[in-house]
Parts: sequence; C-alpha cells; structure tokens
Amino acid sequence: MPWRDELAAQHEARKRDQLWRRRSVVSGPQSVEVSVDGQQFVNFCSNDYLGLANHPDVIAAAVAAIRQRGTGSGASHLICGHSDDHQQVEHQIAEFIGAEKAILFSTGYMANLAIPQTFLGHDDMILLDRLNHASLIDGGRYCEAKMKRYAHCDSDAVEKLLGDSEARRTLVSTDGVFSMDGTVAPVKKLKTICDQHDSVLVVDDAHGFGVMGDCGKGTLEDAQLNAAGNVLMVGTLGKSAGSFGAFVAGDAIYIETLIQFARTYIYTTALPPSVVAATGAAIKIIASQPERQEKLNANIAQFRSAIMDSDLQLCDSSTPIQPILFGSAEATIQASEFLKRNGVWVSAIRPPTVPVGSARLRITLSSDHTSQQIAKLTGLLTSDEMNKIAIIS
Repeated sequence: MPWRDELAAQHEARKRDQLWRRRSVVSGPQSVEVSVDGQQFVNFCSNDYLGLANHPDVIAAAVAAIRQRGTGSGASHLICGHSDDHQQVEHQIAEFIGAEKAILFSTGYMANLAIPQTFLGHDDMILLDRLNHASLIDGGRYCEAKMKRYAHCDSDAVEKLLGDSEARRTLVSTDGVFSMDGTVAPVKKLKTICDQHDSVLVVDDAHGFGVMGDCGKGTLEDAQLNAAGNVLMVGTLGKSAGSFGAFVAGDAIYIETLIQFARTYIYTTALPPSVVAATGAAIKIIASQPERQEKLNANIAQFRSAIMDSDLQLCDSSTPIQPILFGSAEATIQASEFLKRNGVWVSAIRPPTVPVGSARLRITLSSDHTSQQIAKLTGLLTSDEMNKIAIIS
C-alpha cells in the first residue's frame, strides 16, 4: 500500500475509535483562566501546579537574562554553551533537594533517555513500572539492556525480578507521581530493595517536584529520602517550576558520568539564558513560599471532598492530579465537551496515553485556583447531565 494511503487509513482508524487528537490554540499566558480558540475557560488541565508560569518574578528574571545575555546559549554544554547561570542553577537545584550534584538537560525526555543509555549495557537489566511515562519506557527500549516491566507499584515483583536476575548491573525506574493516575510510587520500599540488590533506583519526579514533601522537594522528601547513594532523581522544570527543561540529581560520581557520556546531553544545545534564569527565580519562590503548596493542598482537599460521595469513579490520589475514569473514549469526550460548553477546560485522556478501557478526565489543580472555580467544576461534575454520561460509559 502506498505511504499516503496507509497513513490515511491510520488516520481514519483513529477517528473511528474516537482517538483522534486536535491541538487547541491557547492565546495569552498559562493561567487558571485561559483563552482557547477564542473562548474563555477556567483551566483545569495545566501542569502549572504552583502558578509560576506567569509569575512576575519569573518573567522579570527571564527578561533580564535576554537583555544581558541574548536569546540563545550558542552551543552544547561541552563546547561553549555552559554559562555561569547554568552552573549556578545546577548548584541551586542540588542544594534545594539535598543532592551532591545536579545536571541540567534540555528536556525531561532527554534526561530519561540519557540515564539507561549511559549506565547500562548488553549484560544489564532495567525494570520499569508498567504505568511509567513514555520517556522512561523509551529509555528502556533504546538502551542495550534487557527491559522488564512490573505491575504498577508492585515492589514485591521488583524484589523477585532482582533476586532472579544474573545481570551485571540492574536499574529500577519509576515515576514518583504517576502523571495519568496521580498515584505515588512506593519509593521507600523500592530503595530498600535496590539497596539489598546493589541496584540503582531512578525516580522521575516530574509531577512531584515542587508539590510533594513538606518543602516541595518532591516524592523522595515525602518518603524521607534524598537523591543520594543509589538513588537518582529526575525533575522537569516545565510543571511546578513554570519554566522549561529538566535536571538529574544525585551523587557526583553519577552526575559526572552523565556529563562525560550522556549522548542527549553532549550532543544538544544548552538551554537558553532566559529559561535558566526563569528556573532559578522559580526555585527561589518554591523554597521561600510554602504557602503556595499549602493552598494547593487545600484546593485538592476541597475538590475531593465535593466529589467523594458522587457516583463518579475518582482515582485515589492525594496529588494535584485528580483523574475521573469513564472507561470509554466516547463517554470521556462527551464529558469533556459538556464541561467546555460550561466554560471549564478539562482534557479527555484516551488510549494510547492510558490503557484501553481506562479513558478519563485528567483534572489538575493549581494553587491559583479559587474556591469558587473549584466549586464550579465540582458542581458540573456532580450534575445530572454528567451522571448520565457516566452511566452510559
């Protein structure tokens, strides 16, 4: 079959199965209120959990960096792209989360590809939670090690796989907070198991950094752990930090190895000055304004309290990610469209992002949401119209 015909058939199949995706065009900054395709909505699908993507201090830092340093870094880190700002923010991140050293990557995807490719070879093994983010799964696929996936958050399965393994090196890779479910990995138990088997634990805390723990240091802090010893922490900076890029933090021996051998670090342009400066300003805010995290937790509690007694299938999550399962893609789209007609934007999440039969509304909360906005959302979710959609799902 010619390429064009084959691609057209793939498109039609996705449309038939209610899995076709369309890009919504947002005008203006990320906020709890956005203009989408010319219409105003209350936004409940952004990962800007602490409202920092449009914070005046973060904006000012980015603007100042452009004026002082221009718009581009010019090269990769190992040529001439690694500035004193990069160096300073890496130190700032390491100090904040309590790690020996940190390294900045241009994206979280690149960070998660880098770790397995750098540390594992043919005689090694990588274990991944079955619900890990696509970047972690691709990191396992594209490295040379044997890859095995274990049932979601099943630390007993990890212990058995490591106990049965004859691999030279083993690495366990997990999300800290799972992006589509809001569940939290059992990182404390996983670390204990990895200690017993001389394995390295990688925690991708894209959705935990800035949110979890008493000070927003992430899922490891919440479990009273650090990015130290056999634990590496990956954090993305485009969510709670409202900026862009990512970091890997841990003991210096691991970070120096990434600097020397990680292909997705060595062979790409360093983050631009404005992004690095914005990140530095955002981390200062996270560290000095715990009230943002407190407000976020209050918003989560308000939302769950209002939904808990309804007939909706609310996932068990204490994080800003509050999914409601509908099962079928068709019902999930109907629910999303109903909310949109009433001025609320919540994305319909469908396969292949989530397993078949588990399509959902992925509601995300921000510290900037008002109690009135949350009440509007929960009122619509518990309405007779939404209950009808849930029943037919």
